[in-house]
Amino acid sequence: MPQTRKLDDLSERIREFVAATPAEDLEKNLRALLSAAFAKLDLVTREELEAQVRVLARSREILSKLEARVAELEAKLRQK
Repeated sequence: MPQTRKLDDLSERIREFVAATPAEDLEKNLRALLSAAFAKLDLVTREELEAQVRVLARSREILSKLEARVAELEAKLRQK
């Protein structure tokens, strides 16, 4: 995922920057700042997304079966 790679690159650059400076707390402060910014974006984790994909796939499967059943029942009603 390109977004994840960008975040990993940003994290690595921050680590390199912190290693080259005497400010030991800078990394902690930047992490806190980034965490707060990401929290405001209301992002979901990969696991949450994959769970929702599974739920949606199952819902589509059930809907397909129900649509077929309704069509079958409508056909029976038309025959009467």
